[in-house]
Amino acid sequence: MTASPYKSAAMVCRGARFAWGSRTYIMGIINVTPNSFSGDGVMDAETAIAQGVRFVEEGADILDVGGESTRPPSTAAAEGHRFGQQYGQAATLVSVEEELRRVIPVIEGLAQRITVPISVDTYKAAVAKRALEAGATMVNDVWGLKADPAIAGVTAQGKAALVVMHNQRGTQYRDLLADIKASLLRSVAQAQEAGVPQDNLIVDSGVGFGKTPQHNLELLRRLGELKALGYPLLVGASRKSTIGLVLGLSAEDRVEGTAATVALSIANGADLVRVHDVKAMARVAKMTDAIVRGWSG
Repeated sequence: MTASPYKSAAMVCRGARFAWGSRTYIMGIINVTPNSFSGDGVMDAETAIAQGVRFVEEGADILDVGGESTRPPSTAAAEGHRFGQQYGQAATLVSVEEELRRVIPVIEGLAQRITVPISVDTYKAAVAKRALEAGATMVNDVWGLKADPAIAGVTAQGKAALVVMHNQRGTQYRDLLADIKASLLRSVAQAQEAGVPQDNLIVDSGVGFGKTPQHNLELLRRLGELKALGYPLLVGASRKSTIGLVLGLSAEDRVEGTAATVALSIANGADLVRVHDVKAMARVAKMTDAIVRGWSG
């Protein structure tokens, strides 16, 4: 019998059991921002809640609610040059108060209307704490505890799951995959030292963060090397600028490119994919799972 690549076979979050390796799970993106790189941001809480309810009906296993765009300046410059200024604006920092104003009504509303876990996409401990009190049961930190280390303790205290993503300032690497693995292991160790249980940890390869387009393509191609870390692997390549640069398409036209990244990510070991187009990508994941993991009919 082949040994399992996972340190933990399953995670339970808001009563939902995630049996890693059995199938691919879908995380639907709810952007409560006016400047989302993908062009799908909404600022009205009721609209965002309705979007979340629809995503669950379409197959989302987790909803990820974020109130601050994380588009890096390099991505904004590249997209602004290629597609004009509609998507060519770098993200601006959002205060804790503004981020809370955006995400808390949405999380509270979703918690009353859906049963799947709700994740808060934030790197700020104060936002994570309030979001967990409002009904979130997962924290998705795009800085892997580098921006605000206190977020690990907040997550542990809230008995929540934690996604740590690889991210860095600049794009200089000695060895791309080795550097990413080393950084993720540091984040994981930091989270466990703060009290986050091993079973509650997920790692994210960080497609599009601190990486050039060539890095992103190499990362997706070599994604299987991250399985050696032993943690469930999340991939978030949906509508990213690398897809736009390869295909010459603006964000709203990247469904097929996203589908290619989802299918290949699953083939290379992804356990969870973070996507904007839930209905389409749930179908892509189901078909890919049938090929990669087997189909019982």
